Amino acid sequence: MEKKKISVLIAAVMILVAAYAWYQSTKVYGNDEESIIKVIKSVEGYEDKDIHVVQINDFDDVRIAGFLANQNPSYIEFARNDKGNYVWQHIESNQNEAFSMFLPGRGIKKIMFVANGENDVAKMTVDINGETVEQTFPPHEPSVTWVDLPETKRDGYGYRNYKYYDENGDLIKEYE
Repeated sequence: MEKKKISVLIAAVMILVAAYAWYQSTKVYGNDEESIIKVIKSVEGYEDKDIHVVQINDFDDVRIAGFLANQNPSYIEFARNDKGNYVWQHIESNQNEAFSMFLPGRGIKKIMFVANGENDVAKMTVDINGETVEQTFPPHEPSVTWVDLPETKRDGYGYRNYKYYDENGDLIKEYE
């Protein structure tokens, strides 16, 4: 009787080990462009979208990929785990825009701009905590551009007076 209990216990442990190994092998991480696309397509709402990764950037243990989802500017954020794999943390898309600004988390003091091929913006200025920041962009092509946030002693950042210009220097739009 004792042998039968031990045999059942060993079989149960083997099944659990096999199930855990299978589960680990089916996990998808953001370790390269192909796996990043698989992660994006595994997220609800992105399953059937056309995904084009524009740029992948690493900031210490954070990986951020700017991409287009059905031509909509988007980004996905990963954190590196203790095994060196990048685990999905956040995803965001802006609908019906050719040019979008994102503020990724995790202490990254940068603004991320993602544009699709319909983008007319070649330059923008914005006041951040009273300091005017100017940035150029490649118009009419998919791109990711990072802008460093100015140093501040405040707890956060205030953004005012956005101005967007086309490649001829003509003002396209502005917001206070």
